[in-house]
Amino acid sequence: MATTVGLVHLDFSVAGAQSLKDKRRSVKSFKDRMAHRHNVSIAEVDALDARQHAVLAVAIVGNDRRYVEGVLQRVINAAAQHRGMILLGSEIEWL
Repeated sequence: MATTVGLVHLDFSVAGAQSLKDKRRSVKSFKDRMAHRHNVSIAEVDALDARQHAVLAVAIVGNDRRYVEGVLQRVINAAAQHRGMILLGSEIEWL
């Protein structure tokens, strides 16, 4: 049985955030949308107390690497287009 675990780290600038509350609102909006649309697990993993910086990890498990890679790429594309946050970088890992 083949199991593929894909993980992507997304590094964001939340330029419009004037407070941690503003940042968390933008991050939560993105997290909820990605979890619902792509059936992935997503969490803020770094820069928790930085007002204008967020690092998120997105994970998905599947039996087909091409499918998992496609989902992660769609998440990266959505991250690049999410208003309110600027995607600074992304990195995919295979576990």
